[in-house]
Amino acid sequence: MKSRSYASPLRARAAEATRERILEAAFARFSTDYYEAVTLDAIAADADVTVQTVLRRFGNKESLVRTLAQSVTPQVTAQRDEAPSGDIPQAVANVVDHYEAIGDLVMLLLRQEEQVAPFADATAFGKKYHSGWIDRVFAEWLDQRSIDDRRRLHAQLVATCDTYTWYLLRRQQELSREETELALVEIITGLLTSSTPAHPSRKSTSPDVR
Repeated sequence: MKSRSYASPLRARAAEATRERILEAAFARFSTDYYEAVTLDAIAADADVTVQTVLRRFGNKESLVRTLAQSVTPQVTAQRDEAPSGDIPQAVANVVDHYEAIGDLVMLLLRQEEQVAPFADATAFGKKYHSGWIDRVFAEWLDQRSIDDRRRLHAQLVATCDTYTWYLLRRQQELSREETELALVEIITGLLTSSTPAHPSRKSTSPDVR
């Protein structure tokens, strides 16, 4: 009885280690290759298991991707949740940390979201989380605005702090990380410190007769 009870935890640990190897191998593949180019055979070989083991544990490639997204999401949100509210440089440092780690992967997923359902689910969650992150981190400024002005400022901040903006600055314009952070801080500071533009009064279309 003792040997059986001892063997059970060992098998459980071995099974968990196998699962983690498969997920790590899948993450590495999907981080650099398009969905259609990634095969379960390649993932299995990278994880040093058989394809049958992968199928037995995850069912198919789509299910494997969904499980992978579920396992990664808590780590991502935990890191983003560390951003303080009301501190622009620290908020920018936090979001740039995030993009430096997985920004290229996010861009790869975004390029495929219309064709790959699990990627669409992952990016939809990411967009919703990002919007909520903006609400929390910049609440001090957003809450001072009228409904319409708040909606516009929120959209501007979502765009400024988005993966696309980081990608444009870091990859296409080839700014350093430090330059990218400075650029984002400058843009955000300009948005938050500028006075709310007055709405232009409606002008009469009738001729100006003097």
